Amino acid sequence: MECVAVGAVDAMGCVPVGSWAPRAMGSMGRVPVGAEQGCQRWVENCRRADLEDKTPDQLNKHYRLCAKHFETSMICRSSPYRTVLRDNAVPTIFDLTSHLNNPHSRHRKRIKELSEDEIRTLKQQKINEAFEREQPAQGGNESNAQNAVSEQGGEGEKEKAAPLTLEERENKDYLKSLFEVLILMGKQNIPLDGHTVAELPKGVFASDNFQALLEYRINGGDEVLRKRFEMTAVNLEYCSKTQQKQMLEVCESCVREETLREVRDSHFFSIVTDEVVDIAGEEHLPVLVRFVDDSHNLREEFVGFLPYEADPEMLTVKFHETITEKWGLNMEYCRGQAYIVSSGFASKMKFVATRFLEKYPQAVYTLCSSCALNVWLAKSVPVVGVSIALGTMEEVCCLFNQSPQLLVELDNTISALFQGSEEKGNELKEICRSQWTGRHDTFEVLVDLLQALVLCLDAVSSDSSVRWNNLIAGRAFVLSSALTDFDFIVTVVIMKNVLTFTRAFGRNLQGQTADVFFAAGSLTAVLHSLNEVMENIEVYHEFWFEEATNLAAKLDVQIKLPGKFCRAQQGNFGPDLTSENYYREILSVPTVEHVIQELKDIFSEQHIKALKCLSLVPSVMGQLKFNTSEEHHADMFRNDLPNPDTLSAELHCWRIKWKHRGKDIELPATIYEALHLPDIKFFPNVYALLKVLCLLPVMKVEDEKYGLGRQRLKAYLRNTLAQHRSSNLALLNINLDIKHDLDLMVDTYMKLYPDKVEFQENCIRPNNSEVTENA
Repeated sequence: MECVAVGAVDAMGCVPVGSWAPRAMGSMGRVPVGAEQGCQRWVENCRRADLEDKTPDQLNKHYRLCAKHFETSMICRSSPYRTVLRDNAVPTIFDLTSHLNNPHSRHRKRIKELSEDEIRTLKQQKINEAFEREQPAQGGNESNAQNAVSEQGGEGEKEKAAPLTLEERENKDYLKSLFEVLILMGKQNIPLDGHTVAELPKGVFASDNFQALLEYRINGGDEVLRKRFEMTAVNLEYCSKTQQKQMLEVCESCVREETLREVRDSHFFSIVTDEVVDIAGEEHLPVLVRFVDDSHNLREEFVGFLPYEADPEMLTVKFHETITEKWGLNMEYCRGQAYIVSSGFASKMKFVATRFLEKYPQAVYTLCSSCALNVWLAKSVPVVGVSIALGTMEEVCCLFNQSPQLLVELDNTISALFQGSEEKGNELKEICRSQWTGRHDTFEVLVDLLQALVLCLDAVSSDSSVRWNNLIAGRAFVLSSALTDFDFIVTVVIMKNVLTFTRAFGRNLQGQTADVFFAAGSLTAVLHSLNEVMENIEVYHEFWFEEATNLAAKLDVQIKLPGKFCRAQQGNFGPDLTSENYYREILSVPTVEHVIQELKDIFSEQHIKALKCLSLVPSVMGQLKFNTSEEHHADMFRNDLPNPDTLSAELHCWRIKWKHRGKDIELPATIYEALHLPDIKFFPNVYALLKVLCLLPVMKVEDEKYGLGRQRLKAYLRNTLAQHRSSNLALLNINLDIKHDLDLMVDTYMKLYPDKVEFQENCIRPNNSEVTENA
């Protein structure tokens, strides 16, 4: 019998290609093949070029594959009457030559044995198929690079590539060497520029880092580069800045495409942005995507920087164009959006979120799991004093964490202040060695530490024994002055008291799945408490202000109106305007109002319904005594389900499965554990719901190794000066484990810039208009 046969299930027991859910084998030992994500890989193993353009549905409906093509270890025999494939089963056993000697097979469709070039062409065809969409005629360089990547396979199929000439082969080898150096620089975070030309005397040439590495490679024996540049003058650059930029754009596009291809394969995703950052003098938004890969792991990957626009409408348009047209993602599959920004940008990103929700109602606006709720709320408060306080806190934390000697000095100060409460002192010492500005109780920690911080900073700035260098002493003096400003003190005290009402709620949102589920039900009580505070704000503010004045008295800080306010009013304010009244109207009232409104926006009705679906997780079911009603809340995801008509019956079976489990079987506690259950594919609707739920940005990435994108982004920004940052090199550095297809990069570059791929005389340009006579 032929390996792949057309038709319905027959008496031989063959089953569909692409039918990934494990099913029983037929009487002749035939088994189904693979998941939707794996169909193409298995078709490649079969060496059936005529099936490369078939969709998973077509393969599942019209084609069959026999069991003999699977290793024995890939087949799980749970009983004499039922045999299924393992989840990771891949067909690997094929005889592609025996039919050539079989005279009875002459009239049957022959299996074509593909050459390496043909295999490569088929692989690149997948890129072309994934990117078949309309592109705006005025697309920029990055979109051009993206299009070129997608077109490589299409042209390869239309006509057989002609053999390369010696000149073309030399040019490709030359470009490959250049791309290898660029990738090395990206991985090792080496900036392209070396010496600044403006700092050099006229007529003096100094190579940049890129050229220096090329020269090092030539000296190391790279014959391709040596032949290209051996006759070049020493004060000429090998590769112009324009060409370097073009090559970097191609590198960035190819590396990003590796990740985005997986995102498209998984269909559903969420968008997350981090704080606005400075890249070479321009503001950019770092963008990350969340998706579930074909191994059922939730991943959060960095995919690039978006140039920031001051106008929120323009920012929305650019953001949408970048995601859909340049990066090729379908926003119809976006199931969540979260934006971590400071107060100056919060309102604009909220505008973006609202616009996206209008067009894509299922792209739920949520909190991001990497940011504590109270920090999120504080960053978005529209009060300048709060932004200044947050910035000051970050600087203080950074100063002490960068100097072990300063931490020792702070430990000594804390020990002296907390002699009567040694346990409290030890707790604060431990907190000081962490990134305490990101905690749920960050303002409470600051209030407890404030006196110790001020005393320590004063001691450092006034030290006469030259223990500290001028830089540290100067920063200590500035920060001590900022911490002892009454405006700062009253701000952190009021923020501490307002955010007390949301602290436990926020901590639960970053807890276990059960904590998140029950937190969703406690939102009403949190809002009720805050509304009560708002109704009695005069009374609450009086207590808060008294606490601030007592703390200021400990630090010998004068209680007064802010100097900037007095200067602006030039003394023209009534005698009834006191510091207490001023801070009530300028700080307490707007802060409480903002927190209430922000909670309502972040935890919309749609978001709460989604969180209620977490009762699908068996551990949550158990705590609810298996008396759950997920079907009602799952209506919002009905279109995402493979078999929505059977949802009710399937949920009933899911509950019964766990309710009557064996005594030795533990209930899975997280979505991650549930997705990795061996029999999860027997519950396709539950499986689809769990996949979508874990995409919500509020859900944490359970396995840290799949959330490294954000950590690497932070490391890159921390270790790279703003003027040396590059959006192109950053992607290479952060995604350093992504495979790099040099041949694809070279082919893409040659297609985009054919005029750049010429011989030596056209590739070499002067580095400086001033060329010495000796040259």
